Amino acid sequence: MARTRGETPVPTARLSDGTLARIVPSSFGGGWELDVDGTPQSHVDLDDPTHLHFEYIARMGAVIDRLRMPRQPLTAIHLGAGALTIPRYVEATRPGSRQQVVELEPALWDLVRENLPLPRGATIRVRIGDAREGLGRLPAGLVGAADLVVSDVYSGAQTPAHLTTVEFFTEAARFLAPDGVLLVNVADGAGLAFARREVATVSAVLEHVIVLAEVQTLKGRRFGNLVIAASRAPLPTEWLPRLMAAGPHPAKVAEGREVVEFIRGTRVATDADATASPKPSASVFDR
Repeated sequence: MARTRGETPVPTARLSDGTLARIVPSSFGGGWELDVDGTPQSHVDLDDPTHLHFEYIARMGAVIDRLRMPRQPLTAIHLGAGALTIPRYVEATRPGSRQQVVELEPALWDLVRENLPLPRGATIRVRIGDAREGLGRLPAGLVGAADLVVSDVYSGAQTPAHLTTVEFFTEAARFLAPDGVLLVNVADGAGLAFARREVATVSAVLEHVIVLAEVQTLKGRRFGNLVIAASRAPLPTEWLPRLMAAGPHPAKVAEGREVVEFIRGTRVATDADATASPKPSASVFDR
């Protein structure tokens, strides 16, 4: 147990790589933040699970809101979930949803479970293990049955290389229902070389792909998060541009020809040549 100014106890856990995970009060909008080695990983508002503070999470929520009919339960798989912000959101907006979470760090899950408990009665199963290996241990009945698969896996501030490849996304896509949606969080900076490769890689697996991001991030002018949404079926995008422009921060949706141009000339990432996502500078998290 660490302490901050005023000797206020802060729940902490030492992870397998030696980094320190902490749950601290959020300075923005209430709630709590999960911080790992100085990197904000999740924001959770126990009083209002629909409060999605981080911008990229709010954009994921916007896509999830359009799946199936409003309030209809979903079948969802979450690869890396931090403090389980999105699973909590799905449970709050789609009661009765069946959700599977794969988390690498048992100490992190214990920290979250003890200090940010899940809603009573939520059907959220947490499995400990590597995200890619964990896919192979999910129930066979989930193959072809998931309305939603979320890939949001970070080791510190980087996505591990083996979770960025065409082989990985092919395995993840096996679990999607015919019109199920894959959501991928990608962090990148100037030039967006890594993000372009990730979009190209997902596009090699699933036919219909859109990218959601803050305008300057999508132009490659600042480090930030991009959300890839992909499916075998056409994505309902007519509502997204207006929604994205409304905030948080003016954002946009790249689709169709814009996605084609975004990835033109970009090689697909494979297990043989993949790299981890770029590590942001510490100043990115100054707020």
